Amino acid sequence: MPSIPLPFVTALLLVVLLARMVGRDGLSCRPLSLFVALCAVQAIVLGLRWNFDWSLAHFFQPIVAATLPPLAWLGFEDLRQPDARIQHSSSPHAIPAIVIAVMVFVWSNPIDIALIVLFFGYGSALLWVARQGPDTLSAARFGDAVAASRSLATVGLLFILAGVVEIAIALDIGGDSGAGMIVGSANIVALIIIGYAAAVAGRSRVFEEPGGPVVAVQAQGPRPLDGGTGDDPQILATVDRLMRERKLYRDPNLTLDRLARRAGIPARHISTAVNRVHGRNVSQIVNEYRVEEAQRLLADTAAPVTEIMFEAGFLTKSNFNREFLRVTGLNPSGYRRSVRPAKGDT
Repeated sequence: MPSIPLPFVTALLLVVLLARMVGRDGLSCRPLSLFVALCAVQAIVLGLRWNFDWSLAHFFQPIVAATLPPLAWLGFEDLRQPDARIQHSSSPHAIPAIVIAVMVFVWSNPIDIALIVLFFGYGSALLWVARQGPDTLSAARFGDAVAASRSLATVGLLFILAGVVEIAIALDIGGDSGAGMIVGSANIVALIIIGYAAAVAGRSRVFEEPGGPVVAVQAQGPRPLDGGTGDDPQILATVDRLMRERKLYRDPNLTLDRLARRAGIPARHISTAVNRVHGRNVSQIVNEYRVEEAQRLLADTAAPVTEIMFEAGFLTKSNFNREFLRVTGLNPSGYRRSVRPAKGDT
């Protein structure tokens, strides 16, 4: 029975992930979608090189490899500084691929060193951004912001590991075909993981409808807010008013950017104020409003738990159960039984 080589299986899995991303967002050519597509291309190139000894793979492989880290950076920048705000700064990130392409045909000896520097550089930069927490991904919906932040850290870490693999290749560690196969398999596994991580992050991206009305609730005060410590009560009061009066938490696609526009306060100021006062990120605070609403509905209505989950603003049951347990120490069904013992669970 014929078997399909691992690189081509990997490419197929990545194409399935890409199809799901395109099916959700359309042919918008978002950087993370392009990143997943390029991971699939790299897997195919590796498969052609290993299994069919395709000579041109030796030229294409380093060029595609040099394109992956910059494209991943632009993809996560799209979650930090969405849409047109990153377009003016994207051109310099094409330089690594251009340089590697020139080196392939002119001077190939330093390619390994260039790729090592590239992987370590972009990997470290992505990890540095991930350390800032979920709030830095201001275009990610709050329900997915934590997962997107973990994906960011995962991709950064794997790029650094890819740099280590390149060092192993450059030093010819082991000096035999067995070691080469292990290194190659590690590359394939890394492509699967970073492709999946990018797809998870891309799923968190919220695309604003063009021309949609945005009504801002300006923070009331004697002077413009500058984000200093003295502004924290005013900022938090504005956010609380939006949550309680307009029930903004019910929007399952709520993001920090969207909240900032409605509050008339920069996203950075909101994130900093929440962190200073509550010691938590904004997504946790928003989910606490959602859990409070779910508690009320569980206690006062007989609506099914799933219906209450959506009514409170959650998109997935896993996130709903996790956040409900974090806030109350109980799962939703257990909470309903505790407050409505005579009627029981629904």
